[in-house]
Amino acid sequence: MREYVMALDQGTTSSRCIIFDKKGKIISKEQKEFEQIYPSPGWIEHNPMEIWSSQLGVAMEALLKAGLSYRDIDSIGITNQRETTIIWNKETGLPIYNAIVWQCRRTAPIIEKLIKDGYKDYVIKTTGLIPDAYFSASKIAWILDNVANARELANEGKLIFGTVDSWLVWNLTKGRVHVTDYTNASRTMLYDIHKLDWDDKLLEYFNIPRSMLPEVKPSSCLFGYSDTTVLGGEVPICGIAGDQQAALFGQCCFEEGEAKNTYGTGCFLLLNTGNKAIESKHGLVTTIAASLDKNDINYALEGSVFIAGASIQWLRDGLRMLKNASQSEDYTKSISDTEGVYFVPAFTGLGAPYWDPYARGTIVGLTRGCKKEHFIRATLEAIDYQVYDVLAAMKEDACCDLVSLKVDGGACANNFLMQFEADILNVEVHRPSCIETTALGAAYLAGLCTKYWKNKEDIKNNWELSKNFIPNMTCTEREKLLKGWKRAVKCARAWGEDDE
Repeated sequence: MREYVMALDQGTTSSRCIIFDKKGKIISKEQKEFEQIYPSPGWIEHNPMEIWSSQLGVAMEALLKAGLSYRDIDSIGITNQRETTIIWNKETGLPIYNAIVWQCRRTAPIIEKLIKDGYKDYVIKTTGLIPDAYFSASKIAWILDNVANARELANEGKLIFGTVDSWLVWNLTKGRVHVTDYTNASRTMLYDIHKLDWDDKLLEYFNIPRSMLPEVKPSSCLFGYSDTTVLGGEVPICGIAGDQQAALFGQCCFEEGEAKNTYGTGCFLLLNTGNKAIESKHGLVTTIAASLDKNDINYALEGSVFIAGASIQWLRDGLRMLKNASQSEDYTKSISDTEGVYFVPAFTGLGAPYWDPYARGTIVGLTRGCKKEHFIRATLEAIDYQVYDVLAAMKEDACCDLVSLKVDGGACANNFLMQFEADILNVEVHRPSCIETTALGAAYLAGLCTKYWKNKEDIKNNWELSKNFIPNMTCTEREKLLKGWKRAVKCARAWGEDDE
């Protein structure tokens, strides 16, 4: 009997595999970090072959660790870093260039031209997205324009594009299946989220042949089977969702008005808006949520913070202030505040609600008394301030107040971070027992397709609260702190302004 579901969680800094049982409990988990490539300032790449090899490696290790084989796996769910762009030759199966990561800002000039050409409103109304280098379209165009013979090969039908989910499915099936799901397609800036089809006008603008694009399906359906040479036998691939939509599903935010925030490399706040695609007026994007049926599409408002957990990683690896990420909480608790120090981690510009690709990381409020502890605390607080900015915009767009927020992702294990979040947002923050909700969402999507889980109610019974964080800050203190944060953001954005 196939008793477990495998989730492949391909993230920005690591590949993971988690095997779940029917109660949503983790049976086995393996993780491997991979190289981050920085060819130029603001440019970020990954080696697609390393993405695949690391993902396959942790899948095999997770099976071996639990004493399992493919025969024990009901189905596979995939969740992935979104927008990251890979183009490969479908005849050789080899990428023609490194994956251009969602954080990469190299294509900002392409987006500036798009806006000057009058496409901004069209992009927003058609794709739900704000024109930005963050999304896949300009990355595809850049590769086709800058890799030798790429345009010719694309026009001959020999090249295909995919976000990371498509790349994994292609390799799992040994090139038999080229597919994606609605959630990932909706992040390319090429997909009409209302008509559920690739948009010919945008394809023409970026000069991208439709033949390069994957087939788009609901997040929970049969996408294909793993090749016998990959895992030892065939296993159905039945779930795909971009990491943030997978987390929304894993948190059981199935109803309109329910929200979650994921603390990963970046930080992503999503609000389920049901069957309504709400057009943001305050710097958010409209995206497709994980949906089980093409005739019942759910949407979400999303605010994307580019740098969250990555700033803690930077403290550890770049500045060597920490030996491990968990130390940040200990340092932070040793002081009562930052003594007026603010850090804006705009390493790759600012995301929602600012969408400023030229802002840069900025430290303000330094005095002679500033110590390492103050700097570390300012870094953690910056994550929560950025979430505040997104939530404030979300309240305006959705015309409602959020009374609670579900959280997940590795950094939400930090109790200081979660308490400060509750304080600065002035809402209750709920942390579940299983914070691996991104992988869990992918598993749920796969298992619903195969009837491993009967329905959404079956899944809701698995959700358990681990800790509830209650706001405990005066309005006066909150307003004072936020005023300082807004001044710091102005300084970070001033870096990108033209000189007089």
